[in-house]
Amino acid sequence: MTYLVNQPADFVDESIDGFVAANRALVRRVPGGVVRATRTPPGQVAVVIGGGSGHYPAFAGLVGQGLAHGAAMGNVFASPSAQQIYSVAKAAASDSGVLLSFGNYAGDVLNFGIAEERLKAEGIACRCFAVTDDICSGPADKASERRGIAGDLTVFRAAALAAAEGKSLDEVYQFASHANDRTRSFGVAFSGCTLPGAKQPLFTVPEGRMGVGMGIHGEQGIEEVDMPSASDLADMLVDRLLDERPGGVARAGSPRVGVMLNGLGSVKYEELFVLYKRVSERLEDAGLTLVQPEVGELVTSFEMAGVSLTLFWLDEALEKAWTAPATTPAYCRGGVALEGELRDEADLAAAHEEETPPASADSKSDAAGMLAVIEAIQARIEAEAEGLGQLDAISGDGDHGIGMDTGARAALAAARRAVEKGCGAGTVLMRAGDAWANEAGGTSGALWGLGLRSVGARIGDDDRVAAPAVAAGVVDATDAIMRLGGAEMGDKTMLDSMKPFADTLAEQVRSGTHLREAWRGAAETSQHAAEATADLAPKKGRAKNHSDKSVGHPDPGAISFAMIVAAVADTLESLHEDAA
Repeated sequence: MTYLVNQPADFVDESIDGFVAANRALVRRVPGGVVRATRTPPGQVAVVIGGGSGHYPAFAGLVGQGLAHGAAMGNVFASPSAQQIYSVAKAAASDSGVLLSFGNYAGDVLNFGIAEERLKAEGIACRCFAVTDDICSGPADKASERRGIAGDLTVFRAAALAAAEGKSLDEVYQFASHANDRTRSFGVAFSGCTLPGAKQPLFTVPEGRMGVGMGIHGEQGIEEVDMPSASDLADMLVDRLLDERPGGVARAGSPRVGVMLNGLGSVKYEELFVLYKRVSERLEDAGLTLVQPEVGELVTSFEMAGVSLTLFWLDEALEKAWTAPATTPAYCRGGVALEGELRDEADLAAAHEEETPPASADSKSDAAGMLAVIEAIQARIEAEAEGLGQLDAISGDGDHGIGMDTGARAALAAARRAVEKGCGAGTVLMRAGDAWANEAGGTSGALWGLGLRSVGARIGDDDRVAAPAVAAGVVDATDAIMRLGGAEMGDKTMLDSMKPFADTLAEQVRSGTHLREAWRGAAETSQHAAEATADLAPKKGRAKNHSDKSVGHPDPGAISFAMIVAAVADTLESLHEDAA
């Protein structure tokens, strides 16, 4: 795959376009992903799934009758943005609402949560459900913090059946939760994968060794061992999963289980069948009845060499979901006719055209000041992107600088378009935020998109930009990030410099300090707080698995936030003098 790709910036869009061209009978393209070729019938909850690209057939390949109604696709190994998820959900939604389902990764949780709030604000019922099947990514007593890997499919199938049966949104959510509680997965890796356009693998495993529990993006596993034989590997996979038998599953009789042996990209079918021979023997020896086994590639990671085993502990209702017919581009079981009216391409396109909201002359005047803010942000990030990436590489994947630069460039282009169209100050910031989140993807993209959108919403398009509205918007953004991102002060995240900034700015504005001076003082507070994160151990995101490397170095998200708000201070001179 990577031999054919020299322009990674266009890779995802070109891949989705090609996928839709090859599957026109089943899916349609919408901004941010794909939806079924037929409309969601009235009275049926729409099940929208999603995550980063690079895992085909997850996620676009699982859209179709009997499975998902739509899939939002992010950049390679990065969450789709809230805008992408919102766009797909809007296209898929019926009158009965939307269930958003995804793996339990920080960027996905944040972006799907933001999209949920936007949909609800428009009167569309919506709930989010994160899959947590990977037993290696957290202890049993903290199962809610585990990752979602190949077991996504069992949850998606359960949700799809409940939706097709006309269940309510809450009932679909509960059935998805029941399926997740009965799903366990365990994976290993023999080698890493190479991202499109990259010259080196994302990660490596020493020759003759195997990473145990490594994630599908190369997340740290629980141990590294010598490469076993196929028989010994089968024993390891089965033993670990049987040790995690879900509560409530009978040990007597012959419990029924759905089984998935999943190849991660380079381990092909003949090798999987060799491994499955021993897996099936061990499971049957344990007294289990195997139901509709799946052996193949269900969730991949480009050409990563590795496998995962999933057990889906069935009851009568879950077995019905597991064996129900489904027709999608990559997953077909039984036969199911197309259901619902074919979509009108013109309607899909019209639904996503941007309008220019009305704005006062004062707000249009201040829109130029908001553009200057975005210009200052983009210039500072461009200058510091390499250093941010180096800081992030200490305990993360090193993409913070690249992601921030991509997001800021997109934000600047969107802000310029908004000003040219005569938008008000608030809309300029909101459009910039949406573009940042949409193009950057991942956690930082979602956070900055949410932040700019929150400030823009407070400023609005009716009045001149005033200090109380700006301060309130920053507080709104901070509260939203804490709520949706799940971070707290001391977790070593961007929040550790953002909250002191928001609190100081609000206090200074309340005391009557002019916005420019209040912002400068808050920026200094933010810088000190960002530097102090060097003494903290990370408790969120990938860095928490490398806390020994992280201590002694400040958090890149906290540093970039402090750096950006300092750069913005000078641009506030462009606002009218009475902004107080």
